[in-house]
Amino acid sequence: MFSLQNKIAVITGGGSGIGRSISVLFAKQGATVHILELSEENSVATIEEIVAVGGKAFGHSCNVANQQEVINVFDKIGNVDILVNNAGIAHIGKADTTSEADFNKVFDVNVKGAYNCLFAAIPHMKNNGGGAILNMASIAALVGITDRFAYSMSKGAVYAMTLSVARDYIQDKIRCNSISPARVHTPFVDGFIAKNYAGQEELIFDKLSKSQPIGRMGAPDEIAALALYLCSDEAGFVTGCDYPIDGGFVKLNN
Repeated sequence: MFSLQNKIAVITGGGSGIGRSISVLFAKQGATVHILELSEENSVATIEEIVAVGGKAFGHSCNVANQQEVINVFDKIGNVDILVNNAGIAHIGKADTTSEADFNKVFDVNVKGAYNCLFAAIPHMKNNGGGAILNMASIAALVGITDRFAYSMSKGAVYAMTLSVARDYIQDKIRCNSISPARVHTPFVDGFIAKNYAGQEELIFDKLSKSQPIGRMGAPDEIAALALYLCSDEAGFVTGCDYPIDGGFVKLNN
């Protein structure tokens, strides 16, 4: 089950965190993985891990916010069976404390970046007879999160784009779904805590962990497992859906 043998998978932001776990798992299941990172160097360790166990992976330097760069990379790759729109950035701030520059930066990467990859990948999928698209949304698209105005905006847009793409291309045999994680323990989280809460790392980590009713953060491998299902042929009847993977945050945190 869940074989990706002979599939071509493109994963943005696949060099670290959740993206790295998805890249490694997809390659393990037989996919040829193409990782898009702002700097190709960011994907080297992931590619080496995949190749070391006999998998196939390639890295591409690409700013997902630049449409022509994205088109050039997808044209170079050719046939695409799977697209995982994972690349994204975070931001802390309310509506009146978020600068225009920061708002635009979040929008360019999280929203326009996803759009650019959809724009470039869908024609290849149509020519290839179909495909599976997975967008990385967030619980911030579903519930109010304190001090996450721009980030929530961007993930709400990703959620809406998922539904639109699922509807528009269902006759082309292109499925589109999204995942909405709560907090996931990645190097980004550790860096964020160290930068903003020096000397309180253990206390803040415990506080963030307990904000999920299950009592801990998610693991990148757990997100990757759900991504594998949604991009596999076993999920052939699933499209236009968002899947919270959140330790009970959305439904039980009241």
